[in-house]
This record gives sequence, C-alpha cells and structure tokens, in this order.
Amino acid sequence: MESSKKYGITGHGSSSHNPDLDWSQIQETITMLALAVAQVESSMTDGEQSVSTLTRSFTHMADYVQKIRKVTKKVTPEKLDQFRDIIEDTTENLEHQVQDAVVAFQFYDRITQRLDHVCTSLDRLGTLISEPDLLFNPESWKSLQSDIKSSYTMEAERIMFEHILMGSSIQEALEIYRHHFDKEESDTTDGGDEIELF
Repeated sequence: MESSKKYGITGHGSSSHNPDLDWSQIQETITMLALAVAQVESSMTDGEQSVSTLTRSFTHMADYVQKIRKVTKKVTPEKLDQFRDIIEDTTENLEHQVQDAVVAFQFYDRITQRLDHVCTSLDRLGTLISEPDLLFNPESWKSLQSDIKSSYTMEAERIMFEHILMGSSIQEALEIYRHHFDKEESDTTDGGDEIELF
C-alpha cells in the first residue's frame, strides 16, 4: 500500500561529509527529521501489509478448520479413502496459511526493531543539538549519520537514507525504498527459504 501523504519538509540534504561555508546545523537537523519521517512512514506502510497478511491468513485458517470439521463428520471407515484427499489438501492449505502468518509476525518484529532505531536516532539527534560543542561540529553530524546508516539491516533502508542525505524529497526516497524493498523481498522469496515452525 503506497502512501498518498505529501510531506512538507524541504531544504534538506547533508554536507557534513564535505562541509563548506554554507554548511548549516539547521539543514542537518531538517535532514535527520526528514529521514525519521521517511523511516516511520515506510514502517507504517510495511506494518499495514503485515497486518493484512495476518488477517487474510487467519480468515483462511478458520475457513479450512471449518471445512475439515464438516468433512470429518461425514467420514466413516468405508468412506475414508473418498475423503482422504480432501482432508489432505485442506490441511496442506492450512499449513501454508500458518507459515504465512509466522512470516508476517516475523516481519512485524522487524518493523518494531526499525521503529526502535528511529527512536534511538531521534534521541541522539536531540543530544547532539542540545550540546553546542557537538551542534556546530560537522564531524559530530557525520558520526551521527554513519552510526544511523550502520544500524540498518536492509539495503533498501541504506539506499533511502542516502537519497534523503542527497536532498531527495521524502516521497522520492519512499518510492526508491519501496522499489528496493520489493526487490529484496522477491529475491528472498525466490531463494526458496523454508520456514521451520517447530
């Protein structure tokens, strides 16, 4: 689900890696705030998808359990072979839905970790701007940005981070993030990773 929100933060982009006479801690602060907005927005969008997957999976699981219940009421020893395939197919579908739910829960956990990183980054930003020795030092901003970037576990997050620092709008950075995130997810799915339930 793509965000239709339009954010008003502009005039950002970082020059802390190569400060010049126009370097400004205000612009660096705005850049970090734009990054936080993009991270929260991408996490909310990903969270909505995770919740949708969970809702769909649980709905299908309930349907499959109901189907199994109906079929088993009709099973007698002499009709067992007749219903065996139906029960087997239904339980296989149920197993797939459980696996989808487990993946969605794992994904939701990853979103929680990402939001925790946003809180930590905002806290560090607050610390930096509250200390004049750090506030006016481009190296402090560079260090903050390096630490934030190194906390990312996904390439899509690092790419979004780089685009925000280069001055891309939040919407552009989110589109770039979504493109790379979908590609990473597709590569993971195509890799045939199996999820072990128990």
